[in-house]
Amino acid sequence: MYSPPPHSEQLIVSFPDEHVMLLTLNRPKSRNAMTPQMQRDLETVLDWFSEESGLWVAIVTGAGKLFCAGADLVEWNKDQQSGKIEEQERLTANRNGFGSISRRQLIKPLIAAVNGGAHGGGTEIVLNCDLVVAGEDAKFALPEVKRGVVAGAGGIPRLFQIAGHHIAAEMLLTGKTVSASEAHKRFGFVNKVVPSSEVVLEAIRVAQSIVANSPDAVQCTKHALLLSQKYNPEEAFLKSTFSAESNRVYKGGNIKEGLKAFIEKRSPAWKNPSKL
Repeated sequence: MYSPPPHSEQLIVSFPDEHVMLLTLNRPKSRNAMTPQMQRDLETVLDWFSEESGLWVAIVTGAGKLFCAGADLVEWNKDQQSGKIEEQERLTANRNGFGSISRRQLIKPLIAAVNGGAHGGGTEIVLNCDLVVAGEDAKFALPEVKRGVVAGAGGIPRLFQIAGHHIAAEMLLTGKTVSASEAHKRFGFVNKVVPSSEVVLEAIRVAQSIVANSPDAVQCTKHALLLSQKYNPEEAFLKSTFSAESNRVYKGGNIKEGLKAFIEKRSPAWKNPSKL
């Protein structure tokens, strides 16, 4: 079994299925508001996950009734009132963004299993996940403008890419709260809405459907998606085609196994991808 690096009780790390890691934000009494300790835990564990060849998909969820309430505004207020104003420097120095997820360029798939809802930085985490499963009662908000601050952890450009200018502006400039159904049908950043009791189970089922595929091909495809956020289609195509991830696909063992299994009319037996 896997041995994740040391972390505090603010993060629960488990492995609900083969090749799948589940991260549970564990401050339910504080609505899983992010703390510096939880941020460090997520940073350490996700860095380890990135390098662990036997883990192919990660799921992030929250303990209790809410996925993540965002930043701890009580502590933020203390900093502002005391004159500790270093937000711009802190935002740019935090290479992986809020919760070590909102700006992270992870080539392995990351699924958000949203129970209850996500506010502020919690929604910014959700926006940078590859797939989002939400409970029927889940609500999402980027209410930063209501508090005199900005959704500055990567959520603005991601929501623009997903929803387009006018729809994104409606959520960002008003600070409105949207339902899981609206996030799914109108804003487009929720993939599935399920009964609240089934959120994590459905996320695991989605992870299993990804794990059934070649991890080399999945990670190469995810890398191409990340490149598509930065470059025009032709540039993204060229950079993806000649990337280390693409080289691993075409020169590795899993492509041979996948094609051979197709000819032999059987399920492929994938192996862990080699280190890049």
